[in-house]
Amino acid sequence: MNSPAIIETIVSQHAEEAAFLWLQRDDAVHEPHYSLKDLAKLDDRVEAHLDGLRIAGEGGWLLCRKNLEIKEPGEVFTAAVLALESRDKDKLDAVYSVVEQAPETAGAMISALGWVKPDYLGGKVSGLLASKEPLWRRIGLAACAIHRVDPGKNLIMGLEDESAEVRARAARTAGELGRTDIKAQLLSALTDENEEARLWSAWSAVLLGDRGNAVRYLSDLLLDGSRGLNVGLKVLIRSLGLARSRLLLGELVRNPDTLRFAILGAGITGDTEYIPWLIKQMEDPQYARVAGEAFTCITAVDIAYDDLEGEKPDGFEAGPSEDPRDDNVAMDEDEDLPWPDAKLITGWWRQHSQEFQEGRRYLLGKPVSQEHCQWVLVNGKQRQREAAALEIALMQPKITLFETRMVGKQQQKILSTTSA
Repeated sequence: MNSPAIIETIVSQHAEEAAFLWLQRDDAVHEPHYSLKDLAKLDDRVEAHLDGLRIAGEGGWLLCRKNLEIKEPGEVFTAAVLALESRDKDKLDAVYSVVEQAPETAGAMISALGWVKPDYLGGKVSGLLASKEPLWRRIGLAACAIHRVDPGKNLIMGLEDESAEVRARAARTAGELGRTDIKAQLLSALTDENEEARLWSAWSAVLLGDRGNAVRYLSDLLLDGSRGLNVGLKVLIRSLGLARSRLLLGELVRNPDTLRFAILGAGITGDTEYIPWLIKQMEDPQYARVAGEAFTCITAVDIAYDDLEGEKPDGFEAGPSEDPRDDNVAMDEDEDLPWPDAKLITGWWRQHSQEFQEGRRYLLGKPVSQEHCQWVLVNGKQRQREAAALEIALMQPKITLFETRMVGKQQQKILSTTSA
């Protein structure tokens, strides 16, 4: 069968747009202002350009194959989707070769494995899991995790793998799949020589119900200001209960290096006791926006929509500046968060504080419950949805953790069934 005639400029634009929009999507899954509907719309735009490449047939693939030469994640994702769907070994090998040359594109390869329908993966993931190369064993475990498919014996083997990256990915996968039966092995891995493997072992052990050694390990990490603070904080604070979390946050507040994580932690607790303190933090430009996000996490107030937004402080700069002499290249963590007006928010809290009860945990204005968390999964923003997924998994350690990064329409289909 002959390939259709193509207009190269149009097909090339499809390839470029698919790669660009996937990069945007890769950020969007963690952004504070993206809802599931927004994510699904963005996915539709990615899919429309992939369709243009599919229709172009071999001509579309050749353009993507050429773009692989720049070894960038967006181009790897686009080519990988076409190669997987073609079931053509030579095309897939071309993508694999680039990923091996540029391991930093592994995330794009994993995303492509999660994007395509499972029918296209027959035999491919098992081949990755059995690979002699740790890169591919790690990617194979991640592909199983995205589709929430248990890799069986390969998960146990992964926990004992010679590669620390594979051990870390296996440990994370165990938590995502609700594998409470191997919690003891995760706890043993808290002495792993590799920090990332220890971190994900502790994360999963807490998610699977441990409230002893894994909790202590994550607490020590936070207090030491070590790597992995965001990862550990999200499960640790939710597992402690209000009394113990107040003690931990009290220690974090005393250290300037961990103050930001104390603010994040206050939002995670859902404890209204912290609201006056959070409003106080809104007066400091360095912490104002993250404090506003924590306030929203507890109360459900939309700072921008509810006219509680202030102006960016004059002269404030976060992230890289245009000054070539400035060595700061870190991006602004709070770029997409609104600037709260502390005085307006103080007024709002005076009017509404009686709607909240002391000693209860809140998420988006309602006490934390499985039913409400299910509502947040449907209606919340991405970070809020991730919070709801963790809450549900901590309530029921044997269930799989809901994947808030999967293709938007797949999420909507699953949630329409579970929320009915």
